[in-house]
Amino acid sequence: MIMLPISLTIAAGAALLNLWLTVRVGRVRKQEKIFVGDGGNEAVIRRMRAHSNFVENTAFVLILLALIELGIGSSLWLWGAGALYLVGRILHALGMDGMRWGRMAGTIITILTQLGLAITALVAVYLTPVSFTSTEIVETEAVTPR
Repeated sequence: MIMLPISLTIAAGAALLNLWLTVRVGRVRKQEKIFVGDGGNEAVIRRMRAHSNFVENTAFVLILLALIELGIGSSLWLWGAGALYLVGRILHALGMDGMRWGRMAGTIITILTQLGLAITALVAVYLTPVSFTSTEIVETEAVTPR
């Protein structure tokens, strides 16, 4: 069995963060008595956008984390990137409620995390030397139907 502890932990954190964002939208909807759509209410719109923005970005980060961890293994750097991403998303959500520096910090963290993971993925693919031993080639040819 293959275990990806970094990816699984960050995915669990992202799921919990997603639930927190969902509850925040629900609270402001209930408070403002808006049960469908945004009703043109700025507070509802801000909370919905914070939640949507999280969903729009998180899939890419989790996929990159998992594939990098699978390809090059666990590392302290990868733990840091995943944790930093979650902190950035919390700051962004709080920033959408008016803590302006939080929104900017969260956005910058999100962009830099995705960029760093994307570059790492490309470097891992194109700069990692791949060699096949004669045994691997023979095994591959033996299993490959002609």
